[in-house]
Amino acid sequence: MISLEANAPAYGKVRRELQILKFRGSEFASGFHDFVIRAGGIGVFPRLVAADHQVDYLRSAIVSGVESLDALLGGGIERGTSTLLLGPPGSGKSSIAFQYATAATARGDHAAAFIFDETKGALLARSKGLGLQITEGTRAGELLIRQVDPAEISPGEFAHVVRESVERDQARVVIIDSLNGYLNAMPHSGYLTAQLHELLSYLNNKGVATFLVVAQSGLMGSNMVSPIDASYLADTVVVLRYFEHAGMVKKAISVLKKRTGAHEESIREMWFEDDGIHLSEPLLGFRGVLTGVPVEVQSGPKDPADSRTDHA
Repeated sequence: MISLEANAPAYGKVRRELQILKFRGSEFASGFHDFVIRAGGIGVFPRLVAADHQVDYLRSAIVSGVESLDALLGGGIERGTSTLLLGPPGSGKSSIAFQYATAATARGDHAAAFIFDETKGALLARSKGLGLQITEGTRAGELLIRQVDPAEISPGEFAHVVRESVERDQARVVIIDSLNGYLNAMPHSGYLTAQLHELLSYLNNKGVATFLVVAQSGLMGSNMVSPIDASYLADTVVVLRYFEHAGMVKKAISVLKKRTGAHEESIREMWFEDDGIHLSEPLLGFRGVLTGVPVEVQSGPKDPADSRTDHA
């Protein structure tokens, strides 16, 4: 017995699901599975079970090519882990993720990026402005960039597309930019955490370094709000913040958590130029940087620009 269901959301295409209720004398995958009807037939996307996809892989760290950024993260990001980049819009979350992806392709790995919020053209233009060399494609040494329309794809189909990049194209770095868009792709947002946990577990089991981008509402202050609390799902959490100093709005970066090893506990200023990402020395001369309005203290450099000059 196979049960078919169709749900029409307030906006977007109809979401179709099937469920096997009975298969006499045989084992089957229970639960709901997304499927689509399209030219040439139907496509079924079985529910992802991470425990069924475990492989042996070499546990090693991948680096970004930005020495100060890798130092902040304790030497880089380990394969088989997920990294959450959390911060307000425009703070540099996507740029950090693509820095790691392009560095991976330069070493001969394949990387895949699934973007929900930004157009592909805008992403390529911004990356070029930062000096990131992106070669598009599905082979080793290339980066696949797929723009995802949240209104036109189901969570099951999205997981299937990610699996294809990992199993068929051998992607070793995966970017989901952003979870805000992924949330909009869910017909029932209450199941987002469970489905996201299964997808991240699958990628970890495959030895993939995953980067998740979450845009918080608000720009400054301590009352930043996230659409979903995914911090406990990620192995590493990187927080970006704006702060005001000397009549200028600047960016700060820090690492709150890293399960797989040590990391710096410092807060650094971050800025972008046409030759890439730059980080200052730790902001020792300030207290309350993450609140958005820091207070100068006696020790350490008094101006982040001093650290910037020393770093250069």
